[in-house]
Amino acid sequence: MTRFGTGRYAALASVAATALLAGPAIGQDGGDLRMLWWGSQPRADRTFEVIDMYEEANPDVSIQGETVGWSDYWTRLATQVAGRNAPDVMQQDYRYMFEYAGRGALLDMMPYRDEILTLPGVSEESLESGMSDGKLWGVSLGVNSVAMMVNETIFEEAGVPLPENGATWEEIKQLAIEVAEKSDRIDYGVEDSSLYENSFQNWLRQRGKDLYTAEGELAFEESDVVEWYEFWADMRESGAAPPADVQALDQRSIETHMVSLGNVAMGFAHSNQLVGFSAINEDEIVMRVFPLVEGSTNEGHYFKPSQLLSVAASTEFPEVSVDFVNYFITDTEAGKVLDVERGVPISDEVRDAIRSELDEDGLAQLEYIEALDPYAGPLPPPPPQGAGEIDQMMARVGQEVAFGQLTPEEGAARLVSQAESILSR
Repeated sequence: MTRFGTGRYAALASVAATALLAGPAIGQDGGDLRMLWWGSQPRADRTFEVIDMYEEANPDVSIQGETVGWSDYWTRLATQVAGRNAPDVMQQDYRYMFEYAGRGALLDMMPYRDEILTLPGVSEESLESGMSDGKLWGVSLGVNSVAMMVNETIFEEAGVPLPENGATWEEIKQLAIEVAEKSDRIDYGVEDSSLYENSFQNWLRQRGKDLYTAEGELAFEESDVVEWYEFWADMRESGAAPPADVQALDQRSIETHMVSLGNVAMGFAHSNQLVGFSAINEDEIVMRVFPLVEGSTNEGHYFKPSQLLSVAASTEFPEVSVDFVNYFITDTEAGKVLDVERGVPISDEVRDAIRSELDEDGLAQLEYIEALDPYAGPLPPPPPQGAGEIDQMMARVGQEVAFGQLTPEEGAARLVSQAESILSR
């Protein structure tokens, strides 16, 4: 079984290509499968252990695992799908999955729902994030949400009180300035999140808007983007957030995150990533909800599938692949190995089985999700085709604005114009 090393995160690659469709095989009880996922080395270790467990229980099955970093993942997956060599089982993201489904690259798992994809302990509501038009394209590996990662050690050393859930952006700005002034380890208090779609979406949702409508059109206007860019320009100018050349060190990985590099005391990520942050940071990292905007609806957050498992439409072994998905997500012993590194498990049975075995970070993640209701709104509509490309473009334009190559107005006009062009294709 070939095992590939973990890659680095970089700018996102576009999703392209269609898969060669194959009809489902019947009565399979074995097969040589491939599974592809993104993530850190600890995630790889956990995943390979679960693969070994499944192979031991199913000696006629062999699963070759491949793992790379976030941006390298989408390049590799798009290339493999285009080359009619898609992995049988693949990790998917809510932003990208419906693009692949729309291109015919994913297997509808709904026909396997009763006999193979039994999903004990999983509610029907938990499956909605992987569905469209009555078809099941992916099953969530866990639930997470965006979270503010806070270096508790730096705050304590500086004698500055930790931010509270429900703090406003203005309060976070003042805390960022104060902790940077009083700490001898950091120069800035909070990372510049103007480049990142998840932060922009949370900010929009608190203002009663979102990224996309149910019809797949933009749900925001140029004026919203201008306000967003001006807000972060003020954060940089005040010294609360780092300048563009420092923020550019972040390559969208836990390892290069501003908090992990020791540049700031607060940053933004996903709740399931607390495990990764704690693994590589000697300081104590804790989570808080995203700051609130003025007049907030308090519904910026939502319960997001951290990742989903999908099966390729071209697989020669659909029944075995779906069975492995079912095992990966609902087997309690597998759940103990996987922990909450990919998010809080969607199976009640798995959550109950692992709760008593969770370490401090795992329990903190579980409690964060369970206490998020006051700040969470409904799951947004499935992202339209092109959403992944827009995320990539948003990062580029945001960086150009941060470097002063574009004014906020010019950046907003470019972002909206290019986004509309992508969606119209």
